[in-house]
Amino acid sequence: MTDDSRSHPFRDSTQDVAASHRIPDTPQTRAPAYRLAFADPDFMTREELRPVRLQLELLKPQMVMDERGIKSTIVLFGGARIPAPDRKDTAKTPALAELSRYYDEARQFARAMTERSMESYGRENVIVTGGGPGVMEAGNRGAHEAGGQSIGLNIVLPHEQAPNAYVTPDLSFNFHYFAIRKMHFLMRARAVCIFPGGFGTLDEMFESLTLIQTGRMKRVPFLLFGRAFWETIINWQALADAGTISPEDLTLFRFVETAAEALEVIDSWEEPC
Repeated sequence: MTDDSRSHPFRDSTQDVAASHRIPDTPQTRAPAYRLAFADPDFMTREELRPVRLQLELLKPQMVMDERGIKSTIVLFGGARIPAPDRKDTAKTPALAELSRYYDEARQFARAMTERSMESYGRENVIVTGGGPGVMEAGNRGAHEAGGQSIGLNIVLPHEQAPNAYVTPDLSFNFHYFAIRKMHFLMRARAVCIFPGGFGTLDEMFESLTLIQTGRMKRVPFLLFGRAFWETIINWQALADAGTISPEDLTLFRFVETAAEALEVIDSWEEPC
């Protein structure tokens, strides 16, 4: 926490919050109306305050990452249900057990990328995931094993979700708004890596591709791990044949199978003119 008293002569807001605990206990001071607006959870969660909450949710991670000097990230999206190879006997389906190899690829890729990131003191190419289990855990785990930091962007869901144990604690964020979370995934992205996954992974993949396709986001290496998986669930060529996308749109992404192949694509990347 910075000392605002050096930059302006006014009383610090945190001092007023602390002082509110020392006021006399009266009907007036106990009334909700008397609470400081910014320290009143009931007020801050009112429907009319949604624009303020959206702004706060954008600002908090932005300010923390700026303070940590993080300039660029490598994004990993992938299924929460894909187990580590040594836990694949817990997979709900044989297909998920087979996909466990991509847990290892995500882990190896994140470890290698974080080793490079540490050359910039953790400012460049920092791994960012959704902070949960499966492929997300693998990404944060690889970064942790390399001795570096990584980001987890969790979100409150109806079912219980907690950050995986490998996210750097000071970079473990929690979101209410999907839209703001998505912004933070891509605001610093130098590459986007998509591993097999479900609705959430597909959502992030297509939204990111749409931003690139429409020129709202500059082109970056966009890597789909597991050609067989992606070509089974999506008929990419049919989209181009139908004219719903341009044939050139099929060049916005590349299929890769291994961490080594992904690193090679990123290393040889030349930004299109």
